[in-house]
Amino acid sequence: MSQNSEKIYDVFVAGGGINGIGVARDAAGRGYSVCLCEMNDFASGTSSNSTKLIHGGLRYLEHYKFRLVQESLKEREVLLKMAPHIIWPMRFILPHSKGMRPAWLLRLGLFLYDHLGFRKILPGTSHVKLNESEFGDPLKSNFKFGYEYSDCWVDDSRLVVLNAVDASLKGAKIQNYCKVTKVEKSDGFWSITTTDSFDGKQTIFKAKCFINASGPWVDDLLNSSLKSNNSKNVRLVRGSHIVVNKLFDHDRSYICQNNDNRIFFMIPYEDKYTLIGTTDIDHGQSAENVEISKEEKLYICESANEYLNTEIGLEDIVWSYSGVRPLYDDGASAAQEATRDYVIKAEKSESSLIVNIFGGKITTYRRLSEAILKHIEAFLGAKESSWTSDSTLPGGDIGVDGQLDLQNKLKKKYPFLTQETLKRLVRSYGTISFNIFGDAEHIDSLGKHFGSGLYEREVTYLIQEEWARTSDDILFRRSKLGLSFSRDEIKNLDQYLDDFFKANSHTKNDELKSKMVETV
Repeated sequence: MSQNSEKIYDVFVAGGGINGIGVARDAAGRGYSVCLCEMNDFASGTSSNSTKLIHGGLRYLEHYKFRLVQESLKEREVLLKMAPHIIWPMRFILPHSKGMRPAWLLRLGLFLYDHLGFRKILPGTSHVKLNESEFGDPLKSNFKFGYEYSDCWVDDSRLVVLNAVDASLKGAKIQNYCKVTKVEKSDGFWSITTTDSFDGKQTIFKAKCFINASGPWVDDLLNSSLKSNNSKNVRLVRGSHIVVNKLFDHDRSYICQNNDNRIFFMIPYEDKYTLIGTTDIDHGQSAENVEISKEEKLYICESANEYLNTEIGLEDIVWSYSGVRPLYDDGASAAQEATRDYVIKAEKSESSLIVNIFGGKITTYRRLSEAILKHIEAFLGAKESSWTSDSTLPGGDIGVDGQLDLQNKLKKKYPFLTQETLKRLVRSYGTISFNIFGDAEHIDSLGKHFGSGLYEREVTYLIQEEWARTSDDILFRRSKLGLSFSRDEIKNLDQYLDDFFKANSHTKNDELKSKMVETV
């Protein structure tokens, strides 16, 4: 077991989902010393398995969650300006027909939705005649009219990774595949034992503040590592999605009302597909074992078929994913009624502070981080002031409407890259793309081609600057190229990564990040 020198961090964060990473970034940017450890990969749990929306939560209005909706609506444009490369506006079609929520109720809800958030960028609600519009073409003929409103799309896992990159740039020590296995008080500080997921090496860190942001594992950490007495604060609710080949050619999404009073989405996905979901089911199992059930697949297909002209079935599913939402257990009778708001519980003594985070959603992660920092400031004393509301994530310095302009600039510098690859680069890295490909003058200078426009130079960057260790890290969290990769291509990438890490087995991650290994 090794001691992480004698350094005592101001803040130690357990958990590399959006909440934990958001806290680390905010704290580092205010001048606190920060260490964060995640037992798997960043965003490998709930934060990469969402419906991928930055939204106010239209349906939350029915449950009178006006404060949550307003906070979320305000955050849409803050986050859009912060990361316009991975977040962009999206228009949603809400079809209506008899037997659904009455039209007057929808109009009222959408009026509130338009005005609660004081929007300046996103357009407001409009009426749409589906029987006279291309937006009605994929739908059954009984859907003759509906409404169109705005929210935003987000690449959820890249939002987490780019927050981690920025936290690291601001001085935070960020580690994935490093599990917190023991937390105790020692000499007036928190002593945190971590275990490396690959080699089993244990390290002890010391910190003044301990932030438990372990999401679905928040109670597990309290019970196992902190020896709390059978803590139960979160309700694990599974949300599952399916992906099918593209169902329509336009860029609008659909929000649909189900017979059981739930809503689900049909969203354009990665240009070639349609994403459909989600479900709301009490998980009731370990957060380690999360996968979509056959019943959920059928439920999603049957729900979509109530709307679609062309029916889909299990055989049409090209990919599916599930995540568990660690909702604060407020005693709600049905999973879909449980609060989506976050709850923060802080305990402090003269020498130490612990903060536990329960619940939350991607849209409000930045506001949650600010709330956590108030507890840290009250305990440690304030340093720099709040700063994230006017910040930009790495690569996002392009403006809200800058994606196409950046794509053209990349095309001019790297004419040998396909239009599909250029678009992906813009929507993954923004202006960081120029750092990845540097002065490359032809396709051969990018090194080995693994498939679907993924070259060795990009893989090297992901290892050195974004902590990628496995093919899943690269193909499903730092990109969605796994949808188009063949088994042989995945096998080749696995072999490359295995060889790379064997060759650099004695090189620390921080050293990997600070030097370019000459692999291309």
